[in-house]
Parts: sequence; structure tokens; C-alpha cells
Amino acid sequence: MTFIEFKKHLLDIEMTLPGFCNLIKVSDKNIQSYKKKGHVPNAIAAVITCFVALHENNVDFKNLIEDLKLKKKTKKGGFSKKNLK
Repeated sequence: MTFIEFKKHLLDIEMTLPGFCNLIKVSDKNIQSYKKKGHVPNAIAAVITCFVALHENNVDFKNLIEDLKLKKKTKKGGFSKKNLK
């Protein structure tokens, strides 16, 4: 799926990119990086396609996803300290 198709699907479900990122607990920068590549990964394409189908059938997918209690992954920066003896 192209990034443009992805953005059109966001419009279909009346959601912003930051809202989508917050819902699925991924970094906004991560999704924005796919704009340069021109396409989104298969997993993101599958998720947004399902969201569109659920929205078209008046299913409140947002609550379903929030009930999963997803956690945002964070990078642990810097070098780990090692005890050198």
C-alpha cells in the first residue's frame, strides 16, 4: 500500500496520523518515515484496512484497540555501563 493510499484511509476513518499512532502505540516519526519510502509495511496496511472495514460497519474499533492496553516501545539510549575489573 502506498503512503498516499494509507493517508486516504485515515481520512476514511476520520482519524489523524497522530491519532492513529497514539491508538496503535507507535511513534509518529516511525510512520512519517514511510512517506519517504512511498509505501507502508504490510502490517500497517493490514491494520488500516481492517480499521476502514470496521468503521464502514459502524464498529467502534478504537475501544477494541484501547482495550488491548498496548504499550509504546521506547528506545533505551546510550551505552550500557559495564563493570570492568
